[in-house]
Amino acid sequence: MSQITLTFPDGNTRDVPQGTTPGEVAEGISKSLSKKAISAQVNGAHWDLAWPIETDAAISINTMQDDGPALELIRHDLAHVMARAVQQLYPDVKVTIGPVRDFGWFYDFDRQEPFTPDDLGAIEAEMKKIIAARDKVRTEVWSREDARAYYEKAEEPFKVELLDRIPGNEPIRMYWHGEWQDLCRGPHLQHTGQIPADAFKLTRVSSAYWLGDSTRPQLQRIYGIAFRNRDDLKAHLKFLEEAEARDHRRLGREMDLFHMQEEAPGQVFWHPNGWTIYVTLQDYMRRRQRRGGYVEVNTPQVVDRKLWEASGHWDKYQDHMFIVEVDEEHAREKAVNALKPMNCPCHVQVFNQGLKSYRDLPLRMAEFGSCNRYEPSGALHGIMRVRGFTQDDGHIFCTEDQIQDECARFIEFLSETYRDLGFEQFEIAFATRPENRVGSDESWDHVEGALEAAIKSTGNAYRVEEGDGAFYGPKLDFYLTDAIGRVWQCGTFQVDPNLPERLGATYVGEDSAKHRPYMLHRATLGSFERFIGILIENSAGRLPVWLAPRQVVVASIVSEADDYVREVVEVLTRAGVRAEADVRNEKINYKVREHSLSKVPVILAIGRQEVADRTVTLRRLGEKTTQVIALDRVTQDLAAEATPPDLR
Repeated sequence: MSQITLTFPDGNTRDVPQGTTPGEVAEGISKSLSKKAISAQVNGAHWDLAWPIETDAAISINTMQDDGPALELIRHDLAHVMARAVQQLYPDVKVTIGPVRDFGWFYDFDRQEPFTPDDLGAIEAEMKKIIAARDKVRTEVWSREDARAYYEKAEEPFKVELLDRIPGNEPIRMYWHGEWQDLCRGPHLQHTGQIPADAFKLTRVSSAYWLGDSTRPQLQRIYGIAFRNRDDLKAHLKFLEEAEARDHRRLGREMDLFHMQEEAPGQVFWHPNGWTIYVTLQDYMRRRQRRGGYVEVNTPQVVDRKLWEASGHWDKYQDHMFIVEVDEEHAREKAVNALKPMNCPCHVQVFNQGLKSYRDLPLRMAEFGSCNRYEPSGALHGIMRVRGFTQDDGHIFCTEDQIQDECARFIEFLSETYRDLGFEQFEIAFATRPENRVGSDESWDHVEGALEAAIKSTGNAYRVEEGDGAFYGPKLDFYLTDAIGRVWQCGTFQVDPNLPERLGATYVGEDSAKHRPYMLHRATLGSFERFIGILIENSAGRLPVWLAPRQVVVASIVSEADDYVREVVEVLTRAGVRAEADVRNEKINYKVREHSLSKVPVILAIGRQEVADRTVTLRRLGEKTTQVIALDRVTQDLAAEATPPDLR
């Protein structure tokens, strides 16, 4: 039998017979490692312990101490164990697929009766029995024909269809967990007992169409989460509770900010409170952009397809566009237009009006551009993922030599903005040239060097994402981490020589010849809708006073204080504070609870003593203590807090 050479992480090598499995390699090293082994890395690929190795390879053995492989296998095996438990409890159920996702997995089932929360408890209990049985996991490679015959006999039509979707060059792997079998690429653990029985939980049930196609059968999807130990599971469950408490959809109802309805899917109905946040944030961004040297423009919502064809978006982005057909007078055929999904081509049209000189560059152009993109209904999520949104969009037209300065300038602009909005730190991802690209290597070298030098000049840390840039230029993505550790990609800065070329943008250089400008796409917040959702969840609805829609409620304790309450509201309003009176015939504790639920930052309570002393009793949201303050002092303090940070 032919020999192959295996190379280990420490540089040592070992010659073994061709076809040796990683499990046999682990056993040859030590009995202890053989028992702990869960999988292997073979030439960088995740490898089942039972798969034969046919060529020389670099190899390492994974154990439960290897976080990535361990979590992948635990979650993947639990998907199979859950499917087995379901079929043991409900033999009429047909199985489909169960991939690993996020912090766990899901599996889709074809069952007539809907699963209930009680069913989830029963399934969990059955799963723990399967884990305790320590059933061996084994795998075989079958011919496509034998696998088809097996599933047809087992009356598993979804597995039969999946067989047809497996590429012809891939092996058909059949996995057994005890006596239960599934079609799977693998890899998997050695036996069910390697799954931590106290570190998983089934979380919910939803409906899902087979293969995501609304014309196919509707299935039931069971979700689960899993970790390497019970402490990690408990920490994640606590995180989920915190995330639910911060959910912007729930807080949006409690704070009366917005609503969505089926007659306008993916569109936001802003209520007065929510629109106050929106306008306040937009005004803040407008002032900052004006001081940053931007000129503000506004471009059409509906644009003829000819522009989208010229820009290249019609071919690549048409499926995400809302198409509008109009019977134009005297036209032989309908005019085809689209609601704009992005602002860039329209900004080039503004740039193209009139002759531009090198002295006009850099030209910084900004728009609060309302865009519409078709998102599948299943992808919509409150105001975080919508079909109609407004971007704080900007495009900088400049020369190649100006890219570095403009990038550094934008990073500073973004840093100050994020800091004002409560995010002290952010991460930068630097995406470099992809394999398929346009432009010379010399140009890419210059532009990538300019971006990297700009980041370094600002003192910010960054990570490089090799090959993730656009085909026409590198980009920077900016990531925020919120109060509970979730990461959001918001800002972006992208270098684009392609669109000016396609749309004929030029400027006259010092040599009196025409040149193509570079176009720098940049956004700080991204979508206003999404960013407001992030702000709500990051702050748990406790927005800073300047951004809160209802800043101060002045509440009476007794009816004799009503006139003074109204006077205080008038004084605060004149000072620029959004203040309102609550003189209802209700107890003060009731008023405090109600306004606290609505996340009003400051409540001023007024009784007989406050009237006599011309003071107020101040209570801040989330604080149990109160403070008695003179009216003049509280007016001064609240006026300062109600002032946007760029105006202080």
